Amino acid sequence: MRVLITGGSGFVGQSLCHHLKASGHSIQVVSRNPEAARKRLPKGVDIRTSALDFVTRPPDALVNLAGEPIAAKRWSVEHKEVLCDSRLNATRELVMLCEQLEHTAQAPAVLVSGSAMGFYGAQAEGSEAPEVDEATPPHDEFAHRLCRHWEEAAQGVTAYGVRLAILRTGLVLDKDGGMLKRMLPAFRLGLGGRMGKGEHYMPWVHRQDLVEMIVTLLNREDLSGAFNASAPNPVTNAQFTRALGSHLHRPTLLTVPEVVLQMVLGEMSCLLLSGARMVPKRFLEAGFEFRYPTLDSALGEILGQ
Repeated sequence: MRVLITGGSGFVGQSLCHHLKASGHSIQVVSRNPEAARKRLPKGVDIRTSALDFVTRPPDALVNLAGEPIAAKRWSVEHKEVLCDSRLNATRELVMLCEQLEHTAQAPAVLVSGSAMGFYGAQAEGSEAPEVDEATPPHDEFAHRLCRHWEEAAQGVTAYGVRLAILRTGLVLDKDGGMLKRMLPAFRLGLGGRMGKGEHYMPWVHRQDLVEMIVTLLNREDLSGAFNASAPNPVTNAQFTRALGSHLHRPTLLTVPEVVLQMVLGEMSCLLLSGARMVPKRFLEAGFEFRYPTLDSALGEILGQ
């Protein structure tokens, strides 16, 4: 296939591009900085600044991963707009591409569009918390509204006969980016610890499994709608902290009090102090097999053990 990827030079996008290229597919990438993206991506990737630049080379499939990192800055009113606009504008551009291709050529067969576990908002904590699957009602807060608007924007492609699959992604783990890259320095020094009470859930997924999930949705014509993109064994923040410390052979005795996170990060602290016991019910029903179903197996591979 010829696959067009927004956000193709990001943490997940890079891995996906290499995987698809190795499988013989032709890759198109939308990037605001083509020169920087070219250094990160395989040779031969067609990189342009707008999805609409690909009208003359119509893609067979779309993957939408574009979006400003949600945890990079404090959530001021202005930064909330940046978070929303970066996702909605990229998604609307793909809808416009599908509209143009319907008139000039064949529209893509499928769009796999990003979303996040934030769609569900803050859910119940602790070992007795119910599992959160794709049918669980969300808690209304900024992270939910951001994801909901993102998903609603992607719905526009269905008017042009494009199959839509949405990925509500958990925390993506691998050695060279994402959350682990930020956490490892402190944990290696023995300065890691839980956030607040540590009872909130942290749905996670190994990056290799996430890439395979995207490929599955590209290939399976019978799969559409929302899918939780996380491993089948979510853990609490306290469990994650102990597991990471154990794999690094370092103590994890420290605790970051909730009030400190709230003072420093403001509303964004909810990302570190709340979560959902999210499970990939629809992927499991579809027969998806995880290479790394448990946190121990994932951390063992990532940390070289």
